Amino acid sequence: MTKSLLLLLFSCLMIGSKLIAADPLASEGDDGYRLWLKYEAVTNPSIKAEYLRYTTFIGRSDKGEITQSASRELQMGLKKLLGKTVQETSSSASRSGGILFRIEPGAAAAQPAEGYHVQLSGGNIVIVSRSEQGILYGTFALLRHLQMQRPIKNLSIASTPKVRYRMLNHWDNPDGTIERGYAGASLWKWYELPERVDPRYEDYARANASLGINGTVLNNVNASARFMSQEYIEKVAAIANVLRKYGIKTYLSVYFAAPKTLGGLPTSDPLDPQVRAWWKEKVAQIYKEIPDFGGFLVKANSEGEPGPQDYGRTHADGANMLAEAFKAYDGIVVWRAFVYKADPNADRFKAAYEEFVPLDGKFDPKVIVQVKNGPIDFQPREPFSPLFGNMPKTPLGIEFQITQEYLGFATHAVYEAPIFKECLDSDTYVNGEGSTVAKVVDGSLHGYTRTLMAGVANTGNSRNWTGHPLAQANWYAFGRLSWDHQLSSEQILQEWVALTLTRSEKASEHIAALMLRSREIYVNYNTPLGLSRPWMGVHFAPEPWQNKGSRPDWTAIYYHRADSSGIGFDRTASGSNALAQYKPQVQQLWNNPERTPLPYLLWFHHVRWDQKLSTGRSLWQELCTRFYTGADSVLWMQQQWDLAKTSLDPMVFTDVAERLKVQRREAIWWRDAWVLYLQSLARQPIPAGFEPPKRTLEEVKQSVHVYLIR
Repeated sequence: MTKSLLLLLFSCLMIGSKLIAADPLASEGDDGYRLWLKYEAVTNPSIKAEYLRYTTFIGRSDKGEITQSASRELQMGLKKLLGKTVQETSSSASRSGGILFRIEPGAAAAQPAEGYHVQLSGGNIVIVSRSEQGILYGTFALLRHLQMQRPIKNLSIASTPKVRYRMLNHWDNPDGTIERGYAGASLWKWYELPERVDPRYEDYARANASLGINGTVLNNVNASARFMSQEYIEKVAAIANVLRKYGIKTYLSVYFAAPKTLGGLPTSDPLDPQVRAWWKEKVAQIYKEIPDFGGFLVKANSEGEPGPQDYGRTHADGANMLAEAFKAYDGIVVWRAFVYKADPNADRFKAAYEEFVPLDGKFDPKVIVQVKNGPIDFQPREPFSPLFGNMPKTPLGIEFQITQEYLGFATHAVYEAPIFKECLDSDTYVNGEGSTVAKVVDGSLHGYTRTLMAGVANTGNSRNWTGHPLAQANWYAFGRLSWDHQLSSEQILQEWVALTLTRSEKASEHIAALMLRSREIYVNYNTPLGLSRPWMGVHFAPEPWQNKGSRPDWTAIYYHRADSSGIGFDRTASGSNALAQYKPQVQQLWNNPERTPLPYLLWFHHVRWDQKLSTGRSLWQELCTRFYTGADSVLWMQQQWDLAKTSLDPMVFTDVAERLKVQRREAIWWRDAWVLYLQSLARQPIPAGFEPPKRTLEEVKQSVHVYLIR
């Protein structure tokens, strides 16, 4: 055999091996790629027989590409669930025993067009909606019902979205990296686009559509002007062509200074006529390639990003200039309220309120102001942002962080639905009792028609999408809550476990117990009693001693204010008075340290180490108890996971079990760092019953420092 033939044979073998590795069905076990769309076979004979009676055909008269996606998904799902091929037909008026798509534009006109009703009618399962998107969402609702092996008898599932724009914000960069990404590189392969469109984009779209997510911002809010170039607009258009088939609009984050850096103009002043003309031309250029383009997301005058304030203009000036460019189109401008100045005497907590509340009513109707759930920065626990309810003339969207920036990256199991719900269910008292954040966000409190819920995505090119297998539940929970914020954390988790991990009731109980407690366990060993920690340096490591930064609010000591007398940030009238930004009823809840609920105590008060708390322990003793019991509770999490082993796929079980071991080690690391550092200030003994750390404070500091060595 010649050398050239040997090389050719070797190349073919290598290509073949890569194809096999890429095939999810070729792997031994569940690699997590299918997410909650596994469609595992129905094994109960009576349930399967009932399902077979109503799946003899799919009746679809509409030829739109979204209903085509719905039909294709239904065919694939039924094939896997029931082991049968279900044919599509356009003539089904006199037949029974099938699934019908019925678009009725005039039905329930007062309801959102994306709503649906799945019901038994005339011997068929009928999915009714005013729109193609509603048919798609109803199809996924039916498939979810079948996957959970619920009965067809008396079938009636009706649902409408409570929020109009339900989107993921990707912090992906053109070089393939992801800011705060812990699941590999970016999904978007810019170097291949637009010629090659990765098949994974369609699976991403399917997963989002199954949850009701209808928008995707493809790139980082710390944006590159490159995305406004014709080259990249064509690349974005190739992705938009895939997402469109699943009712998902494409959005872009924009670099506010692009008219200068890309367009060559002498300024990016939003009131300059040339700048305004440049953006109008740019938006027209985008719509030429992407006719259903969703709009822009903007981070401006925050953390060094350029913005209208560079020219003495306001956030409203900047947002309205961009909104003007969308006047002839359906797109919107989402303007982030995450702003704060490098002022050592200021309280970052107050910054967004101070800058945006005076602008209420000055934004164009096409502008939505996107507000983080809390006033600081996606902490493990934060009070709700005081902006909510205080801008009644301006639509306020909410921004959650699905990716685990302050929640242990991809090695700690933290179920985030309780974080989302805690904020959404908080009462602002703006229009009296019951004025929840959710009612602000869904528009019902102030009559907003443009409403938005956004989540910073936790996806990457890891085979299982999210790195940690259990982190898939956070993507799922965000999507379900963006559709219906009244769902409970427990209900969402029950669905996700059944669709993704196991149908065993006993195993599900253990997994649910683990996940529902996971957030509190993490908070206990990480930031108990209202500590916060958005510091720089090693972003995932414990550095409560960190006191050097390019700005004061990028240090640890700025937030916890620990000294020899106590710890905590005084935000009452005797301190920064940030509490004054809330309504009196909320102030009353948090103003008195003796009555402030313990989870928020140190958010609002500097408390003495020896202050006795409602638990009967001093502050020092309570902190130590939380740090120790939190770290020890990870052992309990491991035990709960082990109890579900026999009902789990071996690959998934092993992956999570090994990550829980890492979590246990790092929880002890966090515990030791906090306890030893705070002990150096409090000069208090570690309470009886808790074994002192085996390492010194200097040794813990060195364990962090090693990550900074280059």
